[in-house]
Order: sequence, then C-alpha cells, then structure tokens
Amino acid sequence: MVEIVKSRDALAQALALIEAGDVVAIPTETVYGLAADATNGRAVARIFEAKGRPRFNPLIAHVSSSAMAEEIGELDPLSRRLVEAFWPGPLTLVLPLKEKASIHPLVTAGLDTVAVRMPRGFGAELIAALGRPLAAPSANSSGRISATTAEAVEADLGPRIPLIVDGGQTPVGLESTIVKVEGDSLRLLRPGGIAAEEIEKVAGRPLSRGGTSGVVAPGMLASHYAPNAAVRLDAQEVGRGEALLAFGPDEVAGAGGAVAARNLSSAGDLREAASNLFTMLQELDASGAATIAVAPVPETGLGEAINDRLRRAAAPRDSMANGQ
Repeated sequence: MVEIVKSRDALAQALALIEAGDVVAIPTETVYGLAADATNGRAVARIFEAKGRPRFNPLIAHVSSSAMAEEIGELDPLSRRLVEAFWPGPLTLVLPLKEKASIHPLVTAGLDTVAVRMPRGFGAELIAALGRPLAAPSANSSGRISATTAEAVEADLGPRIPLIVDGGQTPVGLESTIVKVEGDSLRLLRPGGIAAEEIEKVAGRPLSRGGTSGVVAPGMLASHYAPNAAVRLDAQEVGRGEALLAFGPDEVAGAGGAVAARNLSSAGDLREAASNLFTMLQELDASGAATIAVAPVPETGLGEAINDRLRRAAAPRDSMANGQ
C-alpha cells in the first residue's frame, strides 16, 4: 500500500528510499514526477517498470544547481543565458552529454545528449540532499494524463510505488518546455510551462520548430497524455453522450446536454487553463463519456503547449507504442 506524506515531513523518508534504489513520486512546479537516482541503472529501470514506459524514450535529469548540470552536460554561452533567466523553473535544455558523465544510459536512451532541468521546491531540496541528479518523468502510466495532484498519482500508480510526497496541486500544471541549442540557433522540441515568446526574448533569436526525426527528448511520442475516452478537438458543438472541455466565456452549442463539463478558464486566461488542463481531463474521463469534445484554444503563448498536449491526447493510440 502506497504511503502519502506531506512534503514538509517527507524529505528524510524520500531520501532514504532514493538512496536505496527505489522510486518516489514527488511534486514539482510543473507536474508530479516519478523520481529515482539518475546514476543508478536499477533504480532508473524501476521508473520504466512502474510507468510501463518505452525504453527508447529518454528521461529528464533534474539538478539542484547549474554546477551539477555542468557535471553531466556541456553548457555553451547561449545555454548559460537561458539557465540564468529561467532556472529554477519549467525549462529543460537538451545538452551534449559529457564524456564521463555519471548519468546512466537508460536516462539518455543511449543518445549523446542529456535533457537537464532545475526544479523548484521539494524536488530541488531532495536533489541537493542526495547530491546527485534525479531522473523524474511525470508520475503516471506511460502515455496517460500527467498527474497534478497526489491523489491523481495514487489513483494511477498507487499499487506500484512506495511513497507519494504530497505538495498540493502543482502551480504550472504543464510539463517543462524543452529546448535544444544547436550552435547559434534554438530548436523547440516540446512546448511547455514557459511560452516560446519568453525564451525568444531572452535568447534574442527565434525558436525553430520541427525538423527532428525520432524521439530525442521526453514528450515527443505522437500519442501521449491520453485519457481512456477519445478526444475530439476544435469542437463547435457537443454531441450526444459527449463530455465537454470548454475554454473562455462563450458557451459551446449543446453544452447543456453534455455528460459532464469543465471550463479550463472562463476568463480565457491561458495560464489558468494550463494549470487546469490535466486535472479537468481526468475529471471528464471519469464521467464515463466515450468522447471528450474540446473547444478551440488559441495557439498564442501557453496556448501552444496546451494545444500540443491536446493533439497528442487525441492522436491514434497505436502511435504511442511505435514512437511515431
């Protein structure tokens, strides 16, 4: 039976489990993560087993300082500028892997790069106490909706893990933005909790999109973040037997007949919508509706990340297994 402990009381217990090679679900500012010692191959394998995650899908190495990041990845001047502006926070950088880095190859999926992030809060405290990076993908079954509360983690992974650290609902509600520095250019691999426009402003150059083949960073599988129900995007009306995920003040036609309804932000606030996305998808999925109709969400700012998650949730489920 999984134990749930408030974050203020959990550090020693979580650290003991991590040092023993086990996994622990922890809160971050983005979503809950399933954490293990990133230098311990058997511990990292427990993450894949608990999540049912494909092993060609790399993990993020979470650090507590830029010095720890530099022990495992090569930081060039542009990367350093982004680190200074956005760490700690929801930005992951894909860096060239240092030749003698202690990160286990399961974390990098055998690639010559490593995805690195510095979280806030309990995760940072745990990493600092451990003195080594943590691998910590989202604390959910692979391909399913990411967890933003301890209760959501328990409902999904409870029988498979020993401890959930309860830090309340995560404030950002979306996974980190993933960026790769390629010489003097930047490539957006996954939109997330920091809008692309904010990164471009600091970097002084545009972010490229697309142009990658294969899975080179977390969250790139075509089908991901999926509820059990089918997801229908850009819905202008609600069909019979459907649940509704709305956005903004305008009512969607047929909303009164929805099996269940939630509004990401009745005020049209994209930050509020991002925070609510996964929780509301889980609530609508629990309604028993076969399909969740999703109203249009603007592509600007954090809307890019929200729509990215929604498109992956709506993708054919067989693409989750083959990595397309």
